[in-house]
Amino acid sequence: MAGSLSASPLAQAGDHLPVAGEFLLWPPSVQPFGYRIVDRLFASRTIARGPVSRPFARGPQTDLRYRSDGRDLGLSAFMDRNVVAGLMILRRGEVLFERYGLGLRDADRWSTMSTVKSMTAMLTGIALHDGAIASLDDPVTRYLPALQGCAYDAVTVRHLLTMTTGTRWTETYDDPQSDVNRYSRSIANRVPGGVLALMRELPAVASPGSQFCYNTGDSYLLGALVSAATGQRLADLMSDRIWKPFGMEFDAFYTLECEGGQEIAGSRAGMTLRDMARFALYVAADGVIDGRRTLPEGWVRDCGTSVCSVSDPAMRARGVVGYGYCWWITDDGAMNAFGFAGQRIWIDRASGLTVVMLSAQPQPPYLTPAYPDFDAETRSLLQAVRQQLV
Repeated sequence: MAGSLSASPLAQAGDHLPVAGEFLLWPPSVQPFGYRIVDRLFASRTIARGPVSRPFARGPQTDLRYRSDGRDLGLSAFMDRNVVAGLMILRRGEVLFERYGLGLRDADRWSTMSTVKSMTAMLTGIALHDGAIASLDDPVTRYLPALQGCAYDAVTVRHLLTMTTGTRWTETYDDPQSDVNRYSRSIANRVPGGVLALMRELPAVASPGSQFCYNTGDSYLLGALVSAATGQRLADLMSDRIWKPFGMEFDAFYTLECEGGQEIAGSRAGMTLRDMARFALYVAADGVIDGRRTLPEGWVRDCGTSVCSVSDPAMRARGVVGYGYCWWITDDGAMNAFGFAGQRIWIDRASGLTVVMLSAQPQPPYLTPAYPDFDAETRSLLQAVRQQLV
């Protein structure tokens, strides 16, 4: 035994990190830490900021109140009850509330989860505006020939944008064998070409365009298509066309499928709360930066127009009635970017109101009756935002 100890390396201090392959299965004790260090768990690529950041106008702090469970509550209670790490409320670009919790700081980058899908829609619009994508009705294989000979042969760019590809996909977060968890493990294991291989295996179960099926893998393909069409890595495209010219304050990052590989356009990028709010303002401005249009005219309107009706009970509980171009449309007419565990960008273009929320809401099997109904409580908050701040 003594000989074995003497041959061992000397003990050193080190970090014990969450298991990356269980990203969607982390318990509440791990979520707030893990969501802040995603770039340490997965391969990543920087989205570089420019030399000057765009300052926020700041208005009087709101004392917004909302109703939940028969009680009158404030924003501090909302953050506590809904496990919120960051919350910003803006009216016509003016910050009325900015608060951090769970150890998050203003310069910390938190996982975007699937809210980055809605950002990918804007990069698609940029590629269309620039002529790199000729038409939304182009076949996907025109830009991604590696998809020839599989179910994606009949799929168009528009089908990827609207998640109507007709492929079979299971987006079940608490099932380790679901397609989304197989995808997650491939990224955690940094397998070159692993996600593309997984997508090629998917069978067709419906005609493209005939039915909506939420599919994180489709967003990966959309990002890969934009990269191929523009000849740019997504991180560089985002930096050159939005991050720098719009004056984002901090570097962000994409996670990658492997070291040096394709960006993951559908999940787990890392951004600060403030810069996610700035991105929302870019969307609200219809992609016009300092008088210069970067998106096709009407692109944001089209993103926020329902193409597919949504009947899933979990999404209906959030007020969702339809899906546009990678954006969810709620019954209040707002555009929404949703992400796992409570990430959200809510944009009501008609009233000029924006809410951005970063959270670590527990997921099954850790979600117990001790927690409030997160969806119902957030709906109450957003109703109060519209009623009290317009």
